Amino acid sequence: MRLPWVMNVISNVGVRAYYRVTIAGARVPSDGPVLLVANHNNSLVDPALVVVAADRIVRFLAKAPLFSDKLIGWLVKGVGSVPVYRQQDDPTKVLQNLDSFRDVHAVLAGGDAVGIFPEGISHSSSSLAPLKTGAARIAIGAGQRIGHDFPIIAVGLVFRDRNDFRSEAHVIISEPFRWNDLLEKGVEDRDAVRALTRRIEGAMRAVTVNLEQWEDEPLVRAAEQVWTAEFKVREGDAAAEVERIRMTTDALQALRTGGDGDWRALAADLRAHVDELEEFGLTPAHLDGNVRIGEAVEWTVARLPFAVVLPISLLGALWFWVPKRLTKVGADRMSATEGQDTLVTHRVLIGGVVFGLWMLLGAAATWWLLGLGWALLSLVVQPVWAFTALLVGERRQRAWEAAQRYFLRRREKPRIEELRERQRELATRLDRLYTRIVASTP
Repeated sequence: MRLPWVMNVISNVGVRAYYRVTIAGARVPSDGPVLLVANHNNSLVDPALVVVAADRIVRFLAKAPLFSDKLIGWLVKGVGSVPVYRQQDDPTKVLQNLDSFRDVHAVLAGGDAVGIFPEGISHSSSSLAPLKTGAARIAIGAGQRIGHDFPIIAVGLVFRDRNDFRSEAHVIISEPFRWNDLLEKGVEDRDAVRALTRRIEGAMRAVTVNLEQWEDEPLVRAAEQVWTAEFKVREGDAAAEVERIRMTTDALQALRTGGDGDWRALAADLRAHVDELEEFGLTPAHLDGNVRIGEAVEWTVARLPFAVVLPISLLGALWFWVPKRLTKVGADRMSATEGQDTLVTHRVLIGGVVFGLWMLLGAAATWWLLGLGWALLSLVVQPVWAFTALLVGERRQRAWEAAQRYFLRRREKPRIEELRERQRELATRLDRLYTRIVASTP
């Protein structure tokens, strides 16, 4: 039995519990056929994020082995996924892709949304892998069946640190693009298929970060953070943040290729600056402004209500320590054999099972001690308790870090002022380099 809405529920609960998700850019049409194309670095978490961003039921193309996977096969089938038979999985079944393509054409012709990862693999590379032509073939084939083209939308998934619990996950949605000029040529026209694949790749590159190598990531992040702090860019705009990271990445590649000595010197100074900030437990944004004692008191008073639930959250952290630990151990072991790109997937899936069983155990103990009514109440309270413990724990950590910074600014005031001046100078040098790169770009 197909239960497509299950994917939406599980996706929202799972990824929003694990990541701090932000969605920016255009909106996915709420009805009608649409092909969603996304980058693929995080196994089954990526489809979940696409579903959350689309805010509608999405049917995915999934590699055939997932349908028989003991852990997630039921979910892959239940949400109406369409199997794709890859050469590396079973060469004897590749021809069955013709049936899969016809199924997807029918799904799109019926007005549904389809999600696909054109790279064809989940990987840990620092940039997009070469795209397969499957997405273009599906689009053209479905368009001919419908009689006209339909929106293709790129979804960029950008993670601050994809494995870290409660790290940031940005989902950037591109504007839909049309391709009616290629439709009449058909899927047999290789030039048309390649042309549409290039357009898809261009849309995907516009909403993703593509580093030449992962070693560049700390430098690119440092440049983006210094720029944001000194030019007072509004925080929380995921699309703008990704655009700044892309600009820094492009500048880095262009200047490296040209052998620019100024960039190498700036890169070394940026690394040294961020390393020194980390020794103080600071980021570039923390150097901006100065906290007065009155503001600190006002900030504390405004958050006094959280002090009421603080003991409850601490007890929650203790109560849920065991399932949290079991989840981590189980996910680490499974991802060690299946690949690092599956780590978060296993944490979310195993965590859902382990925490669910733990809550049932708590309800059973409550039934034995206090009766059925209290047991049913505990089944309602425990999930709320878990999320409360999580949110209050994050607030508690941020409050503690803010207090540390407050006293650090007073204890190390001359050194902090020196770091501020250095950061302003670094931001000015970045601005000059960015301006030069933009001016030299045709």
